[in-house]
Amino acid sequence: MITKDKKHYIGLIFLICIFIWSLIKPKSYLIWILEAAPLIIGIPVLLLTYKKFKFSNLTYMMILLASCIMLVGGHYSYTEVPLFSWIQKFFSLSRNHYDRVGHFIQGATAALIIREILWKLRIVKQKVWVTIISICMCLAVSAFYEIIEFAITYIVGGEADAFLGMQGDIWDAQWDMICALIGAIVFNFIFGVLGHDEN
Repeated sequence: MITKDKKHYIGLIFLICIFIWSLIKPKSYLIWILEAAPLIIGIPVLLLTYKKFKFSNLTYMMILLASCIMLVGGHYSYTEVPLFSWIQKFFSLSRNHYDRVGHFIQGATAALIIREILWKLRIVKQKVWVTIISICMCLAVSAFYEIIEFAITYIVGGEADAFLGMQGDIWDAQWDMICALIGAIVFNFIFGVLGHDEN
């Protein structure tokens, strides 16, 4: 029988494999570093705090998914992920929508992490407020990330344009935040209203 901890270790090994793959000849090492930075910071924090604070399997699964999305986006750049470039051509879309999927998952993952921290540490004791605050904080995280993208692109210049990933859309930042907000709302519904175990 595979225990909860063993599942987490299997997930970690899988993530390490994706990490190594993504690091081999990416489109740009600068873009790879910029895209993978949250993962490079976040995973060690999760490992260091694992014995004291464990998230649910759903949250760890979403962290793994979000991490893989970041690494694939870092390898190809979010605007040139092959599967989504094919989808763009096949459906005659105006852009490669991989970043939209990434921001949806980013919002969902951030909301679940925040929700569990608020609930398990009893920072907020009413589930309605846990839901509202986690959604609001998720939107704040998404907006902060957009500011970081803007700042880095402004400082570094044209070489980091692929990190910004606007693809000619002047409303790209707003759409990214909307996708993150929808992800946060959907997964709060799944986690909370449908009674996912938070203990």
